[in-house]
This record gives sequence, C-alpha cells and structure tokens, in this order.
Amino acid sequence: MSRRQRRTYSKEFKQQIVDLYLAGKPRAEIIREYELTASTFDKWVKQAQTTGSFKEKDNLTPEQQELIALRKKNKQLEMENDILKQAALIFGPKRQVIDANKHKYSISAMCKVLNISRQTYYYQTKTVESEAELEALVEEEFLRNRNAYGTRKLKKCLANLGLQVSRRRIGRIMKQRGLRSTYTLAHLKVPASSCNEAKTANVLDRNFSKETPLEAIVTDLTYVRVGKHWHYICLILDLFNREIIGYSCGKKKDAALVKAAFARIVYPLTNVTLFHTDRGKEFDNQTIEEILSAFDITRSLSKKGCPYDNAVAESTYKSVKVEFIRQSQFETLEDLQRELFDYVHWWNYLRLHGTLGYETPMAYRHQRSAKHALDNELGCDTGGEAA
Repeated sequence: MSRRQRRTYSKEFKQQIVDLYLAGKPRAEIIREYELTASTFDKWVKQAQTTGSFKEKDNLTPEQQELIALRKKNKQLEMENDILKQAALIFGPKRQVIDANKHKYSISAMCKVLNISRQTYYYQTKTVESEAELEALVEEEFLRNRNAYGTRKLKKCLANLGLQVSRRRIGRIMKQRGLRSTYTLAHLKVPASSCNEAKTANVLDRNFSKETPLEAIVTDLTYVRVGKHWHYICLILDLFNREIIGYSCGKKKDAALVKAAFARIVYPLTNVTLFHTDRGKEFDNQTIEEILSAFDITRSLSKKGCPYDNAVAESTYKSVKVEFIRQSQFETLEDLQRELFDYVHWWNYLRLHGTLGYETPMAYRHQRSAKHALDNELGCDTGGEAA
C-alpha cells in the first residue's frame, strides 16, 4: 500500500489559518474548507499560542531527508500515473475510480490527484430522506458559499453530492427559507478611474478565452472601506481558468500594490505571455515595466474609457464586491488581509464558475492538464506504432 502523501504548508499559511480561527471563523469550517486534519489544525493553534513558532524539530540528516523525499516523489508519481490512466479508461464518476483503488492508495491522496475534496467524495454516498432534510441541505450550501449562489450553482453543488434536484425545486426551497442571492440586489455603478495617454496597443483585443495556463493574465483595482479610511485591493487573474493567481491589499492605489500582487504568484512568471490592464497609471509605469521586461511579458492596454476591453477583470471585481466586500466589515488592514486570503482560497478551490462549466478554477486547471498529458501520451504511442 502506498504511503500517504504529506502536505507541506508555509509559515505564512499556518499563521493565516490561526488568525482566521482567532478572528472567529469556526474550527470545523476551516478544517473542511482547507482540507486539514483536526490534529494538524489543533497543533498549529497550540504552537501559535505557546511558542509562536511553527518549526518542528528535525533529527534526520540531509542525506536521509533527500532519500525520503525521493521515495515519496516516486510513489506519488506512480500513483498519479496509475489513477489518471484509470480515470481516462473508466470515463465514469471520479468516485468510481477512488472506490476501485482505495485498497491500494489513500483516499485523500487520490482525491488530490483527481482534484476533488474529500468532503465531496464522502458526501456522494449521502441520501436525503425527507423534504425537510433537502431544504436544510440547500440552505447549508447557500450559506457556505457566501449567500452568492443561485439555483444553477446550487443545483451543481447538490449534483456533486450525488443528488439530482431541479432548479425549480431549489428555487421553491430558497423562497420558502427566505434565501436571496446577493446578486439580486442592485448597486451603484462606480465611475471609471483616471487614465493615461500611452500608445500601447490593445493586444488582447477582447480574446478572453485561452487554451493554456498563463497565456494571458489580467488585473484591475477596487476600493474597500477599512475603519474610517479607503484601502485598495489588486487581483491578478489567469484567463485560462479565471484563477486568482496573485493578490494584494494596501492603503495606496499605486504600483507597489500591483508589484505585491505579482510577488504572490506561485507560478513561474517566465510562463506568462501577456499582461492586460486598463489605462490606470498604477499599471503603466516604470516599476511594472521593469517586471514585464525582466520576464519578457508583453503589455496590453484597454482603449481609453472602454471597460469592455477588460471585461473579465471588471466582472471579477463585481463578484468580489457582492460576495466579499459588501458582506464584511474591516477595522484594520490586518483584518482585510486575513479575510482576503480566505476569500481567494474559496474563489480558487470552492467557488463554482459558470464560465468553466460550473467547475472550480483549480479543478478546471487540473482536468485540462491531465487531458493534455494523456493526449500527448496517446499521441506518442500512436506515433511509435506508425513508425
């Protein structure tokens, strides 16, 4: 039987998890949404409250550490190759693949390879015994997803749990329970920010559908009230899967805020081809130009006064305002940083996106990457036979 793959977390991630808990987010929700074990979570909280350090004593030599890492990597690669090949052959529910291999591999490891949460796997066996239980489940999914889902996304949530419920029935339940999506409320349109007169072309040209990760990334800024002052949020999105790959927040609307968002991107910036923004001066300046030049990234700017040229970023910020900003109160910048970290995780790993066929950005990325790898492998095999 394969060893369980050990997940690793940065010191900053652990501290943000503890901060979420100390700020009042329920322990059970944190463990579920971030797919942590209860013992790991409790250990981080205890470490933070006692020594303030998350470092573990390590008695292994560098040679032993390297050997263990290599063994784990080989086992993981073997398992991933085995599971992905079976998933391609079965062409059935992911749960079927997991059921067929749980005697060989850990369920949590297979869920990670197939990019589904353990919660989804276990909940698929759940049955609803009564109308009251179904109503409670609809309300639970609605509240868990920041009061933002309508009947389409709630139907997908229930389908992921193995329940086929019509949108009409879900709508009736929402009405009975007084569940009203935040998107049904009208809001004041924010006026456009000032722009510059740079001659940079609109290279993106409203081509918002991309076939490969990091082929084009887009960004914009929005404001948020923190205490008695205005602060700003910068998000960088990958058009391939609408994933928020970089984010930052601060007191000033400037190039430093955008640079901080770039610094949070975990993917190689050398893989980014195009960077598109509106004509705000915080985007078109020497600081950002140095970043783009260093990684050979092409710049693209919207036409003056035309928000449709950056429609994906504009749509994303509308969602952020409805789902995040208008549902929260921030007294300090630290409050905003902590809650933004939690929202970005929800957006990437838990939120269903209609543009992606009601998949999450990370599930979409993983599925497309697995399909691409399988196509390449089959292509190589076919080429070998032809030769």
